[in-house]
Amino acid sequence: MRERQGMWIPLIGLVIGLTIGFFSRWTIPQEYARYTAVAVLAALDSMVGATRATMEKTYRNRIFLSGLVGNALLALLITYLGDRLGSDLYVAAVVAFGVRLFNNFSKIRQLLLYKD
Repeated sequence: MRERQGMWIPLIGLVIGLTIGFFSRWTIPQEYARYTAVAVLAALDSMVGATRATMEKTYRNRIFLSGLVGNALLALLITYLGDRLGSDLYVAAVVAFGVRLFNNFSKIRQLLLYKD
């Protein structure tokens, strides 16, 4: 039960982040756009994965947090390495997160449509 209560943490973080984003006049410089994109995709992937895990009753807060931080750091590292090499390696992270997002969304949809 305690792990299920922890599911509110990512939702509260999402609401706070969206509120700050909508009401802030702060902009991200163009040279950091790729880094921001992969970080946002990592966060979305973690949120959708946490939603799926909650619906399957397998959600664990440690797994969510380690996935969020680990995936974001790995994606940022790949993006940075690509920038240093003069290559668009960030596309690999975008494709990987995109596939995971669609797979998790598909599973969530199935869980909602085929509830017992």
